[in-house]
Amino acid sequence: MLKMNNNKDIVGSGWSFPLEVNGRGGLGLSPHKRDVEESIRVILSTAKGERRMRPDFGCGIHDFVFAPNSASTWSLIAHHVEEALGWWEPRIEVTDVDVRPDLSDTSQLLINIRYRIKATNDERNLVYPFYLSR
Repeated sequence: MLKMNNNKDIVGSGWSFPLEVNGRGGLGLSPHKRDVEESIRVILSTAKGERRMRPDFGCGIHDFVFAPNSASTWSLIAHHVEEALGWWEPRIEVTDVDVRPDLSDTSQLLINIRYRIKATNDERNLVYPFYLSR
């Protein structure tokens, strides 16, 4: 029988991204909440079809690189982000995705993702920059 000492054991840890070597010469690990955040970034940074053995892995936002910077594009990106995270990151529940243009750079959108880590009920947010082609 597996005994859990605390909620951190439930969330777990994984290889750090990008890969790094720890002080003992082994692969670096990302603990708990950082592992979840890195997982979200990997999912959003991977275009669907990019991984040969998992062609469905990733997020469909990369189809919008040449889309106009408009409210309909923001809405579609929000939908794709919520769908990808719901499919590929079972440790979280996405509570809100808000996509807005960066006021200092018209070619950049800021994707604000609010989520809850299911095992700990910890609410967090992550802002992911996404660039549109000018």
